[in-house]
Amino acid sequence: MEAVNAIWTFPAIVLAALLIAWAAECGQFYISQGLALAVLAWVQTLPEFAVEAVIAMEASQDPAKVHLVTANFTGSLRLFVGLGWPLVYFIAFFCSRQKLYSKEKGFWSIRMEDQQAIAVVTLLPALFYFLIIYFKGTLAVFDGVVLALIYFFYLYLLSKLPSESKEGVEELDFIPRSVMHLKPPLNVLGVFGLFALGAAILWFGAHPFLDSMLALALSLGVSQFVFVQWLAPFLSEFPEQLSAYRWAASVTKAPMALANFVSSSINQWTVLVATVPFIYSFGRGAWSVIVFDDHQKVEILLTIVQSYLGFLFLWSMDFSFPEALGLFGLWFVQFIVPGVREEITWVYAGWALVETARLVKDRHRENAFSVLKKLSREYFFKRA
Repeated sequence: MEAVNAIWTFPAIVLAALLIAWAAECGQFYISQGLALAVLAWVQTLPEFAVEAVIAMEASQDPAKVHLVTANFTGSLRLFVGLGWPLVYFIAFFCSRQKLYSKEKGFWSIRMEDQQAIAVVTLLPALFYFLIIYFKGTLAVFDGVVLALIYFFYLYLLSKLPSESKEGVEELDFIPRSVMHLKPPLNVLGVFGLFALGAAILWFGAHPFLDSMLALALSLGVSQFVFVQWLAPFLSEFPEQLSAYRWAASVTKAPMALANFVSSSINQWTVLVATVPFIYSFGRGAWSVIVFDDHQKVEILLTIVQSYLGFLFLWSMDFSFPEALGLFGLWFVQFIVPGVREEITWVYAGWALVETARLVKDRHRENAFSVLKKLSREYFFKRA
């Protein structure tokens, strides 16, 4: 019985994600920090890529599984914004031992660093293009190319930033810290070893993981879509979330923890989804288009609107209690009561409309775009 395989496939995916996360944390010491966070987020979400690739390949052979294509990435993105971002705030706040509210400063907030404005602003073109995908109701190879270009332009901007101080080796977990304490070239080989082992587990475990998850859902009488949407991302993202929450607990690194989730959201909106039409076409043996049904479109729109609201919250380059509580509350309601997702979409949209109006009104205050303009003058377009 395939459902029994969950006994080993679920821990295997968590282990693979953990090994890759350790390798990524070590790898950030070998490149500048501006690019390191984006690369870290990309490598940490490789388990998501593996699961999505298996789904796309199976969907190319079985039309009944096409609806699962959207389940994994929409669930993952909503977990990032609805659960990940708020938990970073709550953990940082409790560890800061500060007052939640004061008359002089308002609610205690996480203040993002200037270089993180690149990630915040990049969310907008990614969401805008995905809105085009939503309205046309299809995902084609051309869409994949556009999404990939958005992501690589994001990496290009980050590569222009100067190197900054890197996280201390002593703050790593025991295994990655032990690897970093090895003498060259053993430390580099150790990093590649962690990554290779994690990748190997993914290669052999992703397919049985998906099959066991679908079989378990069937045996429990639970929708396979729900299982793929929530359980798969939760298991594969668990180590990444632990890393981010550890940074949040240090308080001073809370902005980096929040930026890590934002960067993960960007690579899922862009390069992860970009791979799907290519894999789907490869499985069918010809250039093919994925057509979304009404249910998939509801899930996509809900995810877009939620991420757009999150983008508006970060536009001011800080993240406060009402915003964290709102994102978590709306996510929790849709998770517990799936039948109200369309209504929740309208709530997100209404709140986003109010925040958009506020953004226009306060457009002259410092925001992510003004910070990006300052960075562009300093690093992107400076004259020799």
